[in-house]
Amino acid sequence: MITVGALVEAVGSAVLRLVSPGDGRQVDDVTLAEPDSDIVGTAGDLVLGVGLTGPERALDLVERSGRAGACGLVLRAEPAQDPRVVTLARGFGLAVVELAAHASWAHVVWILRGMIDRAAAPQSPALGDVGVHGELFALADAAAAIVDAPVTIEDARSRVLAYSSRQDLADPARISTIVGRKVPEHLISHFRARGVFRKLARSDEPVYVPSGPGGTLPRLVVPVRAGGEWLGSIWAAVPGPVEQARIDELVRAASVLALHLLRLRAQVDLARRATTDELRALLLEARSAGGQETWLPEGPWRVAGLLGASVGGGPRPQLDLWETITRRFGWQQPLLADVEGLVLAVVTTDGDAARAGSVDWMRSLAASVSQRDPELTVTIGGVAADRSELARSRNEAAELGRLVAAGRLRGPLVDVGQVWATVTVERALAAVRPEDGLLGGPLASLIAYDRRHQGALVRTLSAWLDHPSDPRAAAAALHVHPNTLRHRMTRIGEVGLVDLDSPTVRLALRLQLGALGHRPSSRRGAGQGPLQPGQPMS
Repeated sequence: MITVGALVEAVGSAVLRLVSPGDGRQVDDVTLAEPDSDIVGTAGDLVLGVGLTGPERALDLVERSGRAGACGLVLRAEPAQDPRVVTLARGFGLAVVELAAHASWAHVVWILRGMIDRAAAPQSPALGDVGVHGELFALADAAAAIVDAPVTIEDARSRVLAYSSRQDLADPARISTIVGRKVPEHLISHFRARGVFRKLARSDEPVYVPSGPGGTLPRLVVPVRAGGEWLGSIWAAVPGPVEQARIDELVRAASVLALHLLRLRAQVDLARRATTDELRALLLEARSAGGQETWLPEGPWRVAGLLGASVGGGPRPQLDLWETITRRFGWQQPLLADVEGLVLAVVTTDGDAARAGSVDWMRSLAASVSQRDPELTVTIGGVAADRSELARSRNEAAELGRLVAAGRLRGPLVDVGQVWATVTVERALAAVRPEDGLLGGPLASLIAYDRRHQGALVRTLSAWLDHPSDPRAAAAALHVHPNTLRHRMTRIGEVGLVDLDSPTVRLALRLQLGALGHRPSSRRGAGQGPLQPGQPMS
């Protein structure tokens, strides 16, 4: 099911605006209020205040709907923005939604009904209502008949949503568009150079584009808008200029198409939200509602953390950005979810780098995006052989992300299987807290000696431990002569009274030194990269 807030966000601000979120109850149905006939909704209903002329009648509807157990109300601007209405609705836990001035109640009922039906049918198609897609193709045929030319209906990203018959009369560029379900890049560049997309984004006026390179036919382009928002366009491959009467009729068809695009976008967004919620539950070890996730590809899987997207506004914009990136690289239905502020992806381990959504494909994506933005980093947790292990892989991906943020690891790709040694040491270091004391040992004496004599015994011990059986390398790390290193090591034995022949003692000292800031620097794990600015030297 779906809450009022999620429903409003899916439909979009071109039609609805959430004034007050209510208590998060789910929507079961839509009811047209008829207060005079005592029809004010039942438990779980989203009540539409059709015909309410002012706040006084809206107050009465709020109280009666609240007592009936409704989940929210949709009102026109004046009553929806009245503080008394909002305050009373909050008292009942009702959501208050404002309907845009240009929107028709009939259209809103149609869109909301389709959304609620879609939410109640979890096994329906992942890309929305099949009926809406069929209607788009019918509208494309109708538009083609108006201008007597083949037509495509495209969204604001130049992706083909539907196309008419008679595409054989179009040019090769149109055929490539139909086959690839997206306008070819060279053609997008041609239209962009002529300012077509800029005009579509800013104006309601149709655009005529003369013929282009490679035998590209002229295009008549009609923007599809709702409430000022550009949703997509109708593209007709015409032989030449089109008479004004046909253009006007095509513009009227675009207003009808806008409703279908709104509904399709809302249902696609709802399907994405449902999958995201299910995936989030799996990653958090919560039991899935269905028990068997038919949308999850066959495993084993690995969980990838997607880091460094420099956008504000919390995890939602980060999730949207990474969805755009993964779709751009061919993953049409990316398995993404935001969990505890981190964007995560579930990828398969099938070993096919060309298959979108596989771990090798994710490695290629990380390498590609880092060339444009070096801050973008992908961390990959261990293999999850079954669903119960996804949470563990998620924890590992998140742990790698924290080490990247701390400067201990570097991207663009950090795989737990390649940096296991660093992760193991970091986990151990996290358990050795200087504020709890060092449990004895020689370090306290060495630190006191260095303070009294401005010495470097602690740094010397750290370098010696980092380069076992290699005093020349240890001396080079300290920028001193090997004889100086030997002299200092003799002094360490005298001051600290430590048995460095014991491997247990050496390991304990290395961990204590790491907790004090003298972290290992010589034998760095694969993928860890060089020391970051500000990182303590050994």
